[in-house]
Amino acid sequence: MSAFNGATLMITGGTGSFGNTVLKHFLATDIGQIRIFSRDEKKQDDMRHELQAKYPEHANKVKFFVGDVRDPRSVADAMPGVDFIFHAAALKQVPSCEFFPMQAVKTNVEGTDNVLHAAIDAGVKRVVCLSTDKAAYPINAMGISKAMMEHVIFANARVAAERGNTVICCTRYGNVMCSRGSVIPLFIDQIKAGNPITITNPDMTRFLMNLDEAVELVRFAFMHANPGDLFIQKADASTIGDLAKGVQRLFGDTGTSIIGTRHGEKLYETLMTREERLRAEDMGNYFRVFADNRDLNYDKYFVQGKVMTEAEESYTSHNTKLLDVDGVVKKILTTDYVQEQLGNLK
Repeated sequence: MSAFNGATLMITGGTGSFGNTVLKHFLATDIGQIRIFSRDEKKQDDMRHELQAKYPEHANKVKFFVGDVRDPRSVADAMPGVDFIFHAAALKQVPSCEFFPMQAVKTNVEGTDNVLHAAIDAGVKRVVCLSTDKAAYPINAMGISKAMMEHVIFANARVAAERGNTVICCTRYGNVMCSRGSVIPLFIDQIKAGNPITITNPDMTRFLMNLDEAVELVRFAFMHANPGDLFIQKADASTIGDLAKGVQRLFGDTGTSIIGTRHGEKLYETLMTREERLRAEDMGNYFRVFADNRDLNYDKYFVQGKVMTEAEESYTSHNTKLLDVDGVVKKILTTDYVQEQLGNLK
């Protein structure tokens, strides 16, 4: 019997790429109900019809709630009876958040606070929140809003732990290949149109993981979390130049055009900071960064010997395993999207 046997799981932002993949993993299990909470009624309707067509025997497990994490009332109204939450609702596009930073604050920071307060008040058992590598040493509005989101998560986790009813934790991962708005679908569309693919900087490095790995990270966090823990998956990376070559090897070489770095982009991404690495546990495929559970009375904490405030290096897309073009091809072939697009070419 799994922890989800007969349980009700709510997914915020549930019509997105992550929510669709969660359904693939959980729909045919012994889970009782999955609640899709999102603000886009059209995407909900599309998802509803797809479930009815493809999974008629399980479609009635999925219930849809139109609402917005920015609206505390709509969040609270969807909460009664929920056992577990995967909080995925977010603004994720770096350039758009640069131009509209307060929108990122309202969704990523205030929205998360609304979800967690409602979860604690409703007695939800476990909440796993989804963050991003851009929250570590953030330089753009999206990353800064996600970094603040993480602090909101950890603050609420302390409150929930004191009440003893809700375990709140966080996951942080890098670029999810082929998720909505990501670069691989853009490259494929450009190749299909016969246009050169646009590359910001071929020397940039990015972590690469597929949606199934993202769900497995969240599932792992769900099973192993203590209040306020942060879970990070060890991930491969590649340069943007090699990623482009890998896509071209599969779909055709239409040339490349270097367009330069977009607003708020980094040369490489960080999944775990030097400071976090000091309190991290290596769990094989994952790192657990333990919560800092000290209170504001620092007089009662004593440290003998040399005080270490950071490890020698952070965990980044520059110092993890870098895939060559062959490795990139093998990696992107693990995504359903690439397999479907290749099938359409036949």
